Amino acid sequence: MNDEAPRVRRVYEPAEPSDGTRVLVDRLWPRGVSKERAAVDVWLKEITPSTELRDWYHQNPEERYDGFTERYRTELGDPAHRAAVGELLDLMDQGTVTLITAVKEIDRSQIPVLVDHLRHRPGKHENPS
Repeated sequence: MNDEAPRVRRVYEPAEPSDGTRVLVDRLWPRGVSKERAAVDVWLKEITPSTELRDWYHQNPEERYDGFTERYRTELGDPAHRAAVGELLDLMDQGTVTLITAVKEIDRSQIPVLVDHLRHRPGKHENPS
């Protein structure tokens, strides 16, 4: 088992061999970035916040971040998200993983919530039903 937390990089930074498996954790493909340049190995759309949650958060990010993080943590417990988290944990068990995102303010996005969730290594072998 690999206990290393995933790395985080913006998709606009060049890929590096030390990135290991590059996993895009955005629901939408990044604008202006070709698939070759992104060098994404896996695109886990299902691990991202729901469209409804993203839309709600983006209406007022300055005041809604705390609520966003709480709601996203809840979403990470639903069956679709748990399956995607399990897939990501499997990749992490195989070696270095770098989470790839297009967000500008990583610290005020879903990324810190997801990394924290992964650090607590939820039971990936739990039955998702």
